[in-house]
Amino acid sequence: MDIDEPTLVQKVAFLSSAGVFGELAAEARETHMSYVFLAGDRVYKLKKPVRYAYLDFSSISAREHYCRVELELNRRLAPAVYLAVLPLKLAGDGCMRLGGEGETIDWLVAMRRLPDERMLDNAIRAGSVTPADIEAVAGILAPFFRDAPRAEVSPAEFVARFSDEQAMNRKLLTGFADAIPAIDRVLDRFDRAFAAAETLLLARAQAGRIIDGHGDLRPEHVCLLDPPCIIDCLEFSALLRAVDPFEEIDYLGLECEILGAPWIGPLLHRRLAEAGVEAPPAPLSRLYRAFRALVRARLALAHLLEPEIRLPEKWLPLGSRYVDAAVVALEA
Repeated sequence: MDIDEPTLVQKVAFLSSAGVFGELAAEARETHMSYVFLAGDRVYKLKKPVRYAYLDFSSISAREHYCRVELELNRRLAPAVYLAVLPLKLAGDGCMRLGGEGETIDWLVAMRRLPDERMLDNAIRAGSVTPADIEAVAGILAPFFRDAPRAEVSPAEFVARFSDEQAMNRKLLTGFADAIPAIDRVLDRFDRAFAAAETLLLARAQAGRIIDGHGDLRPEHVCLLDPPCIIDCLEFSALLRAVDPFEEIDYLGLECEILGAPWIGPLLHRRLAEAGVEAPPAPLSRLYRAFRALVRARLALAHLLEPEIRLPEKWLPLGSRYVDAAVVALEA
């Protein structure tokens, strides 16, 4: 008699139960693309079987592939955190288990659990982050940015990423122009700034300054251990990881400023430049910052279009703050 493959809900219930990762039940947390299970000093990530324009986790083989890519890429900046890729099995009796005999029905990434209070976003909120902490982060990022392989995308593809994302920004953000009056103005200003800087962007790429980077360098992905570690790169898209190092730094600086620490971005800029990471012309830094702010505004406000809105009071004020940050960057 054939046994039906468990649903995602059944997999999550099993992985949350006591005895799978230890004596106590794991705490399950849902993200846009994954379920994360917190169990003692370990974390296990199960990718959802989802498909979007920018990723496809819909098959077991794809999820295995991207689990292995996630492990490999994240060991660049967090070698002690990313531990293994584990198979989720379905035995002949219909019971699920990690490893062992049976049909493989999914894959998980096993990681070391990091202390919440030492994540950069939480440290900023608590007022505990220090310049020495950020100096240590710069000490990790500088050699990574200097030595990372060049991005495997063409200069034209790198430049097109900005125009493609801006088209998505405009499509979604204009629907919120009544709630955030600055939106139409800042979208037009960005279009003009992008047209003026397009030659600089292309030259930057043609000079080999675009690397296979992290792609999502936010404070919640930076842990202030000794040494610091940086997690959760964008394993599913080489194009989104194709970045100017200072685009990543401007993004991290923007997010730190939104959280209340505007001094972090300039400090990282200085230290990376002193370490030999070639900074772009000033107009590109302003463009990078405005670009990331508009993308983040779009992603925040997109939550308000979901069928079931989580934290509905959060997204409009946050989107407005990102729009204001883009205005400041473009008018600097």
